[in-house]
Amino acid sequence: MIVILSPRQLFLLLLTCGMISTSAPCVAAQPKAYVTAARTELRLQETNSPTWVAYAQPRENQACVFLDPDKTFQTILGFGGAITDAAAETFSKLPPEKQKEILRAYFSPQDGIAYSLIRTTIHSCDFSSGSYTYVPDGDTTLASFSIAPDLKFRIPLIRLALETAGKPLPVYLSPWSPPAWMKDSKKMVQGGKLLPEFYETWARYFVRTIEEYEKAGIPIWGLSAQNEPMAVQRWESCLYTAEEERDFIKNHLGPTLKKSGLGEKKIIAWDHNRDLIYQRASVILSDPEAASYVWGLGFHWYETWTGSPMMFENLSRVKEAFPNINLLFTEGCVEGFDQKRISDWSLGERYGRSLMGDLNAGAVGWTDWNILLDETGGPNHVGNFCFAPIHANTKTGEIQYTNSYYYLGHFSKFVLPGAKRIATSVNRQDLLASAFLNPDGSLVAVVMNTSDKPLDYTFWMKGKATDIKALPRSISTFIF
Repeated sequence: MIVILSPRQLFLLLLTCGMISTSAPCVAAQPKAYVTAARTELRLQETNSPTWVAYAQPRENQACVFLDPDKTFQTILGFGGAITDAAAETFSKLPPEKQKEILRAYFSPQDGIAYSLIRTTIHSCDFSSGSYTYVPDGDTTLASFSIAPDLKFRIPLIRLALETAGKPLPVYLSPWSPPAWMKDSKKMVQGGKLLPEFYETWARYFVRTIEEYEKAGIPIWGLSAQNEPMAVQRWESCLYTAEEERDFIKNHLGPTLKKSGLGEKKIIAWDHNRDLIYQRASVILSDPEAASYVWGLGFHWYETWTGSPMMFENLSRVKEAFPNINLLFTEGCVEGFDQKRISDWSLGERYGRSLMGDLNAGAVGWTDWNILLDETGGPNHVGNFCFAPIHANTKTGEIQYTNSYYYLGHFSKFVLPGAKRIATSVNRQDLLASAFLNPDGSLVAVVMNTSDKPLDYTFWMKGKATDIKALPRSISTFIF
């Protein structure tokens, strides 16, 4: 059981124990610890933690994780994943008890990892059984607009997710491509550009999607202007230069949402990789009119496909140059599904590294890609099969949890929406750490040991310390 203190109770506890004064040393209450570790059965397992004691100065060469709750940074929006056609179709093929298990596993604050953010698509993407749109070819008036394809599987699953969460969650939309007839290529797949004469029609398409989703009981929090606007993919895709995306947002999408009474919806620009995010930010956000419509920049992790390191420093440069902009991780998955790799520990560690780096660079939230895929890593209409945190065998009903599910849970279950990231510092290359002050006053620290050996380190905060023994290849969450 997690004991949650009010801010006043936490203040009195810290004051009593000298953690916010220079009074005589004493021992603070035990924190809670949850551990997931390779080569063990530990999966978000609650364990005991050492107590805090007075500790004025760390020793030279002592491995430490330093926490400073007086220095706070971005406010956390949430953590979650994408409910795609593939996820919803897979879900629909499972027995009712397995469907309930998956819903609880993701969206229950008590029994699961308490997802608080949902992404979904505007009509089809690669993780659909085929390409489709909401209007027939050439309907520039959008008179025939219908989200009927989404009402079969996807919208019912989103409704169940919201019901399981027991509270409203931010849901945001992303398009992979406009309808083919709006593009110069006359194809939804393999890139192509939106024709200028259809900019306004496409903006109205966004409005209609939001209106129809909300009629169907799905409140929409926000939307991105285009998924991966620099990628020519063999699936649904559409290209925008930075200037074209800026002008679409400034002259069409932003004003059209506002005129339709939807000006409060959050617009996310870029929605692509970290590698080129600064250039896109500088072009769009340096234009005051365009910037006035943009809530934040979305980003993915696929620059690492070539083996390059995750480019967290590019996020930091954006945050330094545009401190009022929000950064949101909008998509990431491990590509190339292979059943033999389903227990590969590197799957979860990739998630953990990204979560740590993105949040420490200023991201306000983190959205995984498909929440659920089948035994093939699909369905996917172009064979672009990938891993998800949970896979379901639609023939047998068996459910498999990958390590990424647990690594995500070490953040999503304990770092609450509205939390503030606090200053955190480590002095060992094998240690990664991030920490947060929740709205209820609890302090949450997440630490990874990325080495193959046990690692002893010390938490240090305001003249108090507690010693920790980290298991090899492990992630731990501490609640103080």
